[in-house]
Amino acid sequence: MMQELQGGYIKTEYHKGIAVIEFFHPSANSLPAALLAALTQEIHSAAMEADVKVVVIKSSGDGAFCSGASFDELLNILSEKEGKEFFSGFANLINAMRKCPKMIIVRVQGKAVGGGLGIIAAADYAIACEGCDVKLSELTIGIGPFVVGPAIERKIGISAFSQLAIDAALWRPADWARRKGLYAELHPDVTGMDESVDRLANSLAQANPEAVSEMKKIFWKGTEHWDGLLAERAAISGRLAVSSFTKNSLRKFRDKK
Repeated sequence: MMQELQGGYIKTEYHKGIAVIEFFHPSANSLPAALLAALTQEIHSAAMEADVKVVVIKSSGDGAFCSGASFDELLNILSEKEGKEFFSGFANLINAMRKCPKMIIVRVQGKAVGGGLGIIAAADYAIACEGCDVKLSELTIGIGPFVVGPAIERKIGISAFSQLAIDAALWRPADWARRKGLYAELHPDVTGMDESVDRLANSLAQANPEAVSEMKKIFWKGTEHWDGLLAERAAISGRLAVSSFTKNSLRKFRDKK
């Protein structure tokens, strides 16, 4: 099943208990609001499907894994309300991944920025290959990684998260991300990565679903308040997005392109 949205698509395939959800957008696999909402809905659907035992999230192509939220949409935010709605897209996605009773594997074939790191951090297990460097660039355009922050901090700790958030212009190499725990595995090439994704997905598809569900509850213990927390963070980002500082930063960034 494929949904074409805002120049990109969401495609979901089911096979032997595995739901593979693929997203694509021509702008470095960014996620406009409609595409982001569709991705979230596909995770909800997989969570409710009894025949699905494990979920794999991937992006299309051999370029960036995900460049985060749509820059074009960010430029067009005119009010704090619109801003909160915009950033709530990633809050909803992270919470959907958190609440899904199935294990979620994220396949990372390229670089990840901002919200892309949020997806990786919200995974139960992320598998990547060499060259999948990471960056939290939000501070460079006048905002901060507020919505994705809790997921990233939970995965790699406050020290590593603060390094990413503060030095927002610096790419961290894939091996740094592996050593900090963002990636569970790092492979020399795409072939090795895909073999590992397939192996783990097929193994988890044979596991006791009740045991998997109970494990996820344990892994995510202490995050029960995230519905409210991430909504609050989206409001902060929404307010900053319409500030004169951020608008000026965005215009400078646009003019450099």
